[in-house]
Amino acid sequence: MSPSRSDAVTVEAAGHEVRVSSPTRVVFPEPGLTKLDLVRYYLSIADGALRGAGGRPMVLKRFPKGIDAEPFFQKRVPENHPSFVDTATLHYARGTSAEEAVIRDAAGLAWVVNLGCLDLNPHPVRAEDLDHPDELRIDLDPMPGVDWAQIVDAAFVARDVLDDVGLVGWPKTSGSRGIHILVRIAPRWTYTQVRLAAETLAREVENRAPGLATARWWKEERGESVFVDFNQNAKDRTVASAYSIRPLADARVSTPLAWDEVRACRPEQFTVLTVPERFAAIGDPHAGLDDAVGTLDGLLALAEELGPAEKPPRGSSGDGRRQSVMPLIEVARTKTKPEALEALEEWKARHPGPVSHLHPADVLVDGMRGSSSLWYRVRVNLQHVPEDERPAQEDLIADYDPWEGRT
Repeated sequence: MSPSRSDAVTVEAAGHEVRVSSPTRVVFPEPGLTKLDLVRYYLSIADGALRGAGGRPMVLKRFPKGIDAEPFFQKRVPENHPSFVDTATLHYARGTSAEEAVIRDAAGLAWVVNLGCLDLNPHPVRAEDLDHPDELRIDLDPMPGVDWAQIVDAAFVARDVLDDVGLVGWPKTSGSRGIHILVRIAPRWTYTQVRLAAETLAREVENRAPGLATARWWKEERGESVFVDFNQNAKDRTVASAYSIRPLADARVSTPLAWDEVRACRPEQFTVLTVPERFAAIGDPHAGLDDAVGTLDGLLALAEELGPAEKPPRGSSGDGRRQSVMPLIEVARTKTKPEALEALEEWKARHPGPVSHLHPADVLVDGMRGSSSLWYRVRVNLQHVPEDERPAQEDLIADYDPWEGRT
């Protein structure tokens, strides 16, 4: 979705004219959606999208080469941004800062789409108070082998925990395989306190539904369960907000739901082609979200009751790095996901015997955040392979270094 001056069009939104370059470029070949179609989609559901992303600093996740190539993450707002796009400067723990974009109206939505953004990735704070989140985010992330019914069951356990501590959860599809639950809170607590509250909720969900859900941070220890990802509440994290288009072939959308819809629906029902009609017919199921502001007192009291979370074991090599309790081997590090999957298939072809013992959750293909884009690490957990059949750690099939040439 790189710009082209020859065929640009102008759209009107919120009293502003927004230039859209390369409007006829096909972004989603399967449903035949162009860049201009995506702009029109966001304008049709602008009220809902702005409820999730408006007034918040956001990371620009740009897909200049389309959905089949890796995006890059741009924290700093372009210098030539229009006057209707505000900014806010975020300071990070490592001493860096970034002046990020803040959109407040439909024109801002059209502008970010023209830059090549598909999903919206706002921080959980308002631009007026960057140190105190007003949103607690529960990300129910299924491990391989987990079906939709199990994710839904975990969501209702999370709702029960929220009810018990006096909070209201608002569910939405993640736009991929999982479910997000959003909780509006008063902006009184720091990021550290909000993350602790989220971790406490995750631990309590695991306590109530062991085997169904897990709060274990290390992926190889989760098994075939739903990970309640509390770390999405860390200061440097963002998640795709409501009505975001996800980079899947069917142009799937992260869609707000009412609780009585959760069990019957499926994520693939909600796409750029179907959501505008739904929005026009029933409105936004999250319309009351901003009126349901709660307190973290209950979750923080529960944190005291549960005590400190178990710390992961550390290695004995002297470098302070964690040593996994699982028999892990690393297969590859690659620049792109297709390369990662190709390396995985090569490893499987080398070791057909051990592969026959693997469970779905034993194969770990992780997107790792680099300086401005993702890279991929492939590992295999040999826990289900008999010890005398476990292959040794070999040279990596691919060994991409995302920091090569950087200081």
